[in-house]
Amino acid sequence: MVVLRYLDIVALALALPVFLLAGFPLAGWLAGSGAWVAQRLLRDALERRARASEDIRTVAGLTAGSMIARGWLVALTVFVVGVSTNNETGLSAAVLVIALFTVHFSINMVLRPFEDAR
Repeated sequence: MVVLRYLDIVALALALPVFLLAGFPLAGWLAGSGAWVAQRLLRDALERRARASEDIRTVAGLTAGSMIARGWLVALTVFVVGVSTNNETGLSAAVLVIALFTVHFSINMVLRPFEDAR
């Protein structure tokens, strides 16, 4: 089950050869993967803080704030890359992030019933 939690990171690693072989901009992979890894680290840190808290308002605030902040982080990264380089780089970063989100979301939905209830 632990391996499934990191399937999005495996997909990220597998996307690099696809980018190289297909001739997609490497800057798009770098931006998308950097934003994805950063938001995953932020999510893990805030999730640990939320699990450690006994106050339901703190848990709700950290969870909601994390979702909003991580979405903005990824969206702004893709936007800045698309505007500062070219549309193809921004598009490739956006498609990579959408694919990673799909993998991550799907795995979380499958594994959710098996988590410990708190």
